[in-house]
Amino acid sequence: MPRLLERRLAPADSRQAIAFTTLLAVACAFALASLLFLPYGANPLEAYGHLLGEGFGSPRGLGQSLVQATPLILVAQATIVTWRSGLGYIGFEGCFLVGAAAAAWVALGGLPGGFPWALSSLLFWPLVLAAAFAAGAVWAGAVAYLRVRFGGNDVLISLMANFVAALLVQYLVSGPMRAVGDLPQTQRLPAETWLPYLLTEGRTHAGILIAVALSFVVWVLMRATPLGFEIIVSGLNPRAARYGGVEVARRQMLAAGLGGGLAALAGLCAVLGVQHRLMDGLAGGVGFIGVVVALLARLNPLAVIPTAILYGGLEVGGNAMQRESGLPTSAVLILESLVVLLVLASELLRHYRLVLPGRRGEEGVAPTVKVTR
Repeated sequence: MPRLLERRLAPADSRQAIAFTTLLAVACAFALASLLFLPYGANPLEAYGHLLGEGFGSPRGLGQSLVQATPLILVAQATIVTWRSGLGYIGFEGCFLVGAAAAAWVALGGLPGGFPWALSSLLFWPLVLAAAFAAGAVWAGAVAYLRVRFGGNDVLISLMANFVAALLVQYLVSGPMRAVGDLPQTQRLPAETWLPYLLTEGRTHAGILIAVALSFVVWVLMRATPLGFEIIVSGLNPRAARYGGVEVARRQMLAAGLGGGLAALAGLCAVLGVQHRLMDGLAGGVGFIGVVVALLARLNPLAVIPTAILYGGLEVGGNAMQRESGLPTSAVLILESLVVLLVLASELLRHYRLVLPGRRGEEGVAPTVKVTR
């Protein structure tokens, strides 16, 4: 029986090959999802026109896409730093929430009476950024300590920590930090504590600049510093790293702290840039979607930026596509899921080549050797 796939002699690791397989996977996802539109009488071309037009076709839509992409970029960078160290940490939702709580606490002056001194903008921004980053670093670092000190399951512990963080925020907005009224939320943060807007039409705030800047910091850290090298080696082969003098436990705890701090800054951007108050249910799954963005970008810090913007555009444009074409919500979710699944599956084409009739045995394909006894 003829085989459809043959292994390549070497994986196709060029940027052109990666870009081609990714774009091919996205195109296939859109083509497959269009079959779901037919029972509803929707024209796939018109539906996708609404999706792309709303997400990227206007300053307002592009601004909203950037707002959606900002926390995804930060959580994806947190995933890259943490996972490169060998930890399976997935508690970024919890880091997001504790970072948001810390930022709201500083913005409200520490409650209940406020800080005994007035904070100028020159002091407020370093303080709120440091408070949010420290809260996330401690939250994730505690899980990493349990992992390296007692051998706990970091995946399970970090997942359960998400629920603890959600309940902690629920307690804060229902008790010590609750505003007057029926809703579980804090009072509106002072306007001078908001992140400044870059695009007023889409309410794009300065958080996108923070996210992009930190993406380049992570890229330099992982590619051009001894610390990044030690983090990567600790994840690839801990025994070899220890033999080479690398303190694997400390590097993993440091990576978890850095990742937790980055995810916490995503919470800061949500509170100071979008909601302007701390409320129950603030995260909305951002901590898990950011992990998906990191996987789609193949754990490349710079590739995270366009990937997150694309995903943010799908979120924004999906609502318009559903509204204008009369499609159910599930169709939009299926489209997003197909994009994720097929992009991840496209990794297969980097290691295997499609074999068409009459093209077997071309150069670059591992030959099939038949062994007889």
